[in-house]
Amino acid sequence: QVQLAESGGGLVQAGDSLRLSCAASGRAVSSYAMGWFRQAPGKGRDFVARISGSGLIKRYEDSVKGRFTISRDNAKNMVYLQMNSLKPEDTAIYYCAAVTGGGSITRPDYQGQGTQVTVSS
Repeated sequence: QVQLAESGGGLVQAGDSLRLSCAASGRAVSSYAMGWFRQAPGKGRDFVARISGSGLIKRYEDSVKGRFTISRDNAKNMVYLQMNSLKPEDTAIYYCAAVTGGGSITRPDYQGQGTQVTVSS
């Protein structure tokens, strides 16, 4: 079993930055692809970013490319999402996710409880 715990969310203004952190416990996650998805009120899950186990391959949803950066530190069992130039449409609950193989970040093997990000205009 893998437990994931997100932190770093908050209320910010448009144009500000936030750094989300995801702490994994229970077992090493170096063999898992990790990522983030978000869910706004009344909407479904949206993929945000994904990083391979080695950290060498990264993918982003089009609307966050150039603004968000995903990274991981396998030695610390941590995953991060640096979010710059935040926009009101980025407002959502952000979830950390762990998947095996080619699994989908929005339908992960493990996910955290989420952290709220609110961006005011």
